[in-house]
Amino acid sequence: MPNKFPLWKNVMILLVVVFGFVYAAPNLYPPDPAIQLSGQSGAMTIDAAVLEKVEQSLDEAGIEYFDGVANGDSLLVRLRKPDLQLRAKEVIQAEMGGDYIVALNLAPTTPKWLSDIGGMPMKLGLDLSGGVHFLLEVDLGSALKTRLEGDLEDVKSTLREARIRYRSFELKGDQLVGQFRDAEQGDRAKTLIRTTYSDLQPVSEPGQNPLILTLRISELAAREIEDNAIKQNLTSLRNRVNELGVSEPLVSRQGKNRIVVELPGVQDTAEAKRIIGKTANLEFRLAALDNIGEVFDFRDPASQGPDARLENNAVITGENVTDARASFDENGRPQVNITLDAQGGWQMGHATRDNIGRRLGVLFIEYKTKLEKSIDDSGAVVLTPVPFVEKNIISLATIQAQLGKQFRITGLEQRESSELALLLRAGALAAPMYIVEERTIGPSLGADNIELGVKSVTVGMGLVLLFMVMFYRAFGLFANVALVMNLILLIAFMSLLGATLTLPGIAGIVLTVGMAVDANVLIFARIREELVAGVSPQGAISAGYDRAFTSILDANVTTLIVALILFAVGSGPVQGFAVTLSIGISTSMFTAILLTRSLVNMTVGGRKLQTLWI
Repeated sequence: MPNKFPLWKNVMILLVVVFGFVYAAPNLYPPDPAIQLSGQSGAMTIDAAVLEKVEQSLDEAGIEYFDGVANGDSLLVRLRKPDLQLRAKEVIQAEMGGDYIVALNLAPTTPKWLSDIGGMPMKLGLDLSGGVHFLLEVDLGSALKTRLEGDLEDVKSTLREARIRYRSFELKGDQLVGQFRDAEQGDRAKTLIRTTYSDLQPVSEPGQNPLILTLRISELAAREIEDNAIKQNLTSLRNRVNELGVSEPLVSRQGKNRIVVELPGVQDTAEAKRIIGKTANLEFRLAALDNIGEVFDFRDPASQGPDARLENNAVITGENVTDARASFDENGRPQVNITLDAQGGWQMGHATRDNIGRRLGVLFIEYKTKLEKSIDDSGAVVLTPVPFVEKNIISLATIQAQLGKQFRITGLEQRESSELALLLRAGALAAPMYIVEERTIGPSLGADNIELGVKSVTVGMGLVLLFMVMFYRAFGLFANVALVMNLILLIAFMSLLGATLTLPGIAGIVLTVGMAVDANVLIFARIREELVAGVSPQGAISAGYDRAFTSILDANVTTLIVALILFAVGSGPVQGFAVTLSIGISTSMFTAILLTRSLVNMTVGGRKLQTLWI
């Protein structure tokens, strides 16, 4: 009885093989080293004039580049050599100044026809191809100051309710200092504060004026505030990374006040830097009735004027926001739809109910870093990052009715509204953060890992191919073809799914090579047994594939279950190993059983054989 597949099955196998070659092909096109530039604000336009200025600075520095493109939001300049990236970044940053974000990048070179059908190169982890590494420093002093500012208002309110008179109560450095009319009022205040605010401790100094009360946050409470600030910033950063859609990111604490963010395989590094490094928040403040308050400039002076005075205390802040979505109003203008938590909704409703007819300002607060140029002793230009805070009013509207948990704000450009919605949705930061170190890890840093990984796969596959030909002759050649196709399909699926290949992932590929050929060993051994038992060659082929299938399925399913468990409970490198192992097991079932059976059928399936070369 001849061994033949029906036409539809052969067509299916052919389509899968073509699919594998097509979607694995983008990995043959290595990316170009590049420099990407974008604005600190999403409203900045990056046009041909900016591109010309960048190209001129590169020409003057003698840096070879090609294919500079500006699309309005950012520009990308491809370089001839990877070792020119750092030098090019320094030159462009010195020329353009701190208003622009300059980032290293790897620009894809995949042909358009491949990218149009979804073909993209496989993502590589930081240990292989690199990515973006940020080291951010959290301003814990700002977190303590924010807490003290809140405590100051609470203490003053408590003293007024208890009818304790004081001349002044203000924040000086990291202490609250109050001055009273007489010693009795001071003693009453000290007793009340000690019983009401356990985190505030009176500071006693020799010869201290009895009419002055100095309060400081206890060491235990200060450590708790700092720890909570780090944890909240970690959570917010993880949410922001998730919004960026980065696979297998690393966001972890380092030391007392630093956070490490690693984004493997990131292409738009400038966008990642802006979103992750940006510390933005909102404050809703009522317009000041008297001259008591702060004066802020409008973000768009042409819309409402040059500046306005707002009250010092905020009605609510971005911490009360539970959801924020960018959209457009009925006139097609960008807006951000905001939803508050229960406390924020109550505070907003209470404040607007009693102040109908007054104006409510939306204050947009950004913590930025600017670069200041200086000349060192050798005459070289040194760029020093200097943090600063920028506060602008984006909207100042009259309260027409009581507001609740849901409302909208306008006054931003489209991209700014999207960024603000993302930052608010990710959660407010408990303290400002500043990027103190940034680097793009290129392939050179993982060259040893790549070389060892490729060598392990090559040696392992070479030995397996040799073994199969020596022991199973022509059938060993069929298994070798299937083994090569298995690797191609594995790469194709990982590229299509956007999975990240890491060094442990290469270990999963090596294991997959062994497991893939193991299925053919079981099949061929079964065919030999059938031949020894006197079964005809065609019957032995049929029986070998049919009877070995159950054992192969059991072995692969149990391994797949283990791989899924590793992916579910593991993280980082463990997940990388589990991904390649899972995909490899799935593709090996196809190549070891269907593909080799198809090759056998097309070669000897329709012939009358007296013996088999196995």
